[in-house]
Amino acid sequence: MRIVLIDDHALFRIGLEGLFERRGIEVVASVGDGHEGVKVVFDNNPDVVLLDMRMPDINGIQVLQKLRDEGLEAPVVMLTTSNDERDLIESLRNGAAGYLLKDMDPDDLVNALHEIVKGQTVIAPELTGVLAKVVQFGDEAIEEENKRFAELTPREHEILCHVAEGESNKVIAKKLGISDGTVKLHVKAILRKLKIHSRVEAAVIAVEKSLCQKDKL
Repeated sequence: MRIVLIDDHALFRIGLEGLFERRGIEVVASVGDGHEGVKVVFDNNPDVVLLDMRMPDINGIQVLQKLRDEGLEAPVVMLTTSNDERDLIESLRNGAAGYLLKDMDPDDLVNALHEIVKGQTVIAPELTGVLAKVVQFGDEAIEEENKRFAELTPREHEILCHVAEGESNKVIAKKLGISDGTVKLHVKAILRKLKIHSRVEAAVIAVEKSLCQKDKL
């Protein structure tokens, strides 16, 4: 298997190159820029392209669009830290053959690539629920859910993250320097806007959608 790797994080690229070399997989090109990536893909005719989502200047979706617009038929796989539903849906809409997360087990990554080269579409297991929702309810359900989160104020989002940590109103109030009553009002507003009924549901949603990740690549 011959791979082109496009990712702006040099250490990550180097790590992947070492992993693939040990598994007998050839990295024919490894670059950190999307524009250069498009060029090296067509220069090297790989079996599969591994593409990061978050890159400066031109992002992964835009690179994917360019590759497809210019006639690339080889599978393109998004390998990213992003478990955002919109990123997944946009990637698949634009012809990605896979959507994998960077924290996956190395063996699972290699196995997924072999399946993709055989013609399969492989999605990170954590995101299969998103696909099921799209199939069952259509894109409108995803968009409606995202709109609800967009309605949260910065303070409500902050409190939601504290709720996701399992903190009580009293603890949240002390940390934020506000009254218990104010926290209670914010929690009620969060539940109303998200159309849910308990702070436990709010915590689960915040964790599932990674709303409070502090260290995204």
